[in-house]
Amino acid sequence: MRQLGTIAWNAFMELVRQPVFLLLMTCAAAFNMLLASMFYFSFGDDPKLVKDSVLAVMLLTGLFGAVISASASVANEIRSGTALAVLSKPVGRFRFLVGKFLGLAGALSVMTFVNFLCALLASRMAFDAYGEPDKPALVIFFTMLLLAYALAGMSNFFLRRVFVPDAVFGVVIGATVAFLIICFVSKDWTLQEFAKGVDWRLVPASILILFALWIISGLALACSTRVDVIPTLSICSALFLIGLMSDYMFGRAADHGSIIARVCYAISPNWQQLWLADALENGRSIPWNYVWNAFVYVACYLGAVLAVALVLFEDRELN
Repeated sequence: MRQLGTIAWNAFMELVRQPVFLLLMTCAAAFNMLLASMFYFSFGDDPKLVKDSVLAVMLLTGLFGAVISASASVANEIRSGTALAVLSKPVGRFRFLVGKFLGLAGALSVMTFVNFLCALLASRMAFDAYGEPDKPALVIFFTMLLLAYALAGMSNFFLRRVFVPDAVFGVVIGATVAFLIICFVSKDWTLQEFAKGVDWRLVPASILILFALWIISGLALACSTRVDVIPTLSICSALFLIGLMSDYMFGRAADHGSIIARVCYAISPNWQQLWLADALENGRSIPWNYVWNAFVYVACYLGAVLAVALVLFEDRELN
C-alpha cells in the first residue's frame, strides 16, 4: 500500500510540474471568466448559454489534459526507461498502473476543481442583454490569478523552488480565495449575503463531468501503454465522438435485439449519461441518487479499462 501511495504521489507531482498542465488550467479558468463577461444577445437565454459553455470548457480541457498527462506519465517513462527502473524494484505492473491512474485522476481533479469554481462564478456573473459585466468579480479573480503567478515567481527567484508546481497550487488557492471573496461582494462593490446569485445546481453537473474525465484518463492510460501522445489523442478523440453518438449508433439496434449492437453499446462509454447540462433547464436539478448511480457505473467501467490496460502492459517491452 505504501508503494502504491508513493507511485501515485510521484505521478501526481510529475503531472503538476508539466508546464502544459499549468497552461491548460490557467487558460481554462481565464476563458470561463471571460465567457461570463460577454454580450450574447440570445433573447434571454444568456445565462443558460454561459453555463453550457463553461461546462463544455471543463470537459474539453479535461480531455486534452487527460491525454497529455497520461502520455507524460506512462508513454514518456517507457521511452525514457524510467518505467523499467521502477519495475525492476519489487513493484508489480498492476500496482504501477493503478498508482499512475490515481496520480492522473488526482491531477485532473485539481484542474476540474478550479474550473468548477469558475463555473460557479460564471453562473453568478452571467447577465442578459439588459445587464452588464460583473467588474468586481473580474478584478478580484484576475488579481488573485496574477498574485499566484507573482508569488510563484518570487519563490523561484529567491528560494530556488520550481516555478510550475508552485504556480499550480497558487492558482488553486488563489481561485478558492477569489471565489470566497466574490461571494461576499455584489456587482456594485457592496457587501451581500454569501453566494447570492450562484447556481449550486452546477455542483452535481460538474461532478458528473469529473466522472467522465476519469473514464477518459483511464482510456488514455490504456492507450499510453502502447502508443505515444498523438495516437493516444486520436484514439481518445474517436472514443469520445463514438460515446457521444452511442445512443444513435448502437442504442436503437440494441433495443431491437442485436447482440453486436449490445456489445458495442456496453463497451463504448456513454457520455450522454454524464453530460446533463440540458437537465438544468426550467429550474430543474440533477438528483444526487443519479450521481451515485453514475459513480457506480464509472467505477465498474474503470475497473474494466484498467484490466485491459494491464493486459496491454503485461507483455510490453520496456527496454
